[in-house]
Amino acid sequence: MIVIAHLSDTHIDGGRRSAERTRAVMDHLEDLPHDLDAVLVTGDIADHALPEEYERARRLLTSRHPVMICPGNHDERAAFRRHLLGQPETTAPINQVHHAAGVVIALCDSSVPGRDEGFLEDETLAWLEETLARAPARVPVLVGFHHPPARLHVPFVDGIRQFGAERLAAIADRHHNLAAFLCGHAHTPAATTFAGRPLLVAPGVVSTLRLPWERRAHPEDHVHLDQPPALAFHVLDDEGRLTTHYRCVPTPGVG
Repeated sequence: MIVIAHLSDTHIDGGRRSAERTRAVMDHLEDLPHDLDAVLVTGDIADHALPEEYERARRLLTSRHPVMICPGNHDERAAFRRHLLGQPETTAPINQVHHAAGVVIALCDSSVPGRDEGFLEDETLAWLEETLARAPARVPVLVGFHHPPARLHVPFVDGIRQFGAERLAAIADRHHNLAAFLCGHAHTPAATTFAGRPLLVAPGVVSTLRLPWERRAHPEDHVHLDQPPALAFHVLDDEGRLTTHYRCVPTPGVG
């Protein structure tokens, strides 16, 4: 059995709130009695893409478990590489692959420099196709990125989702070992399908989206700031069945 923790949208800034909520989630993972196969963090790591925010995030996201991190629309590729990943600065897409026992995890960069919506560049799609082709046929591949490629029926999020998604769907059609898509961006736990696969959305660490039918009293307010941070656990069993559990993490004294 493979167990993967999935968190998103930490939005680390210079204040206490985002850092304490991120620390609470990571402490929860560190306190687990068993090792995880991976921890995925699907974007919007820093709130303003400042070097000091990434330095702070790097310390907060350190774990005994293997950690994979991809950028979101609040991130900036060169600073992300240098200050979070410790790599040379470039503006090329940040695509990463992790091979664990019984699963391959491919994290794609869906960020578009200077814009809020997502798009997978040709370079990223070519990399993903090669990664899927190289993976053993019977080993499932989980593909992650920041922006959901399907509508979640939340206008605020749907307007800045991942566009050009038909190109990604075509790759999925060619590779049956692609087991599921994982993303963030929406600040709400959600589950739907895309290209015939599960599309599993991690909740936000820094805040929780207020859904359209929850905004009667506050129609202009898109987020809950008083909800606890949350994460997802994705479980892949020996039969290839994927199960997701969502977990809230209490954070005393932090709204």
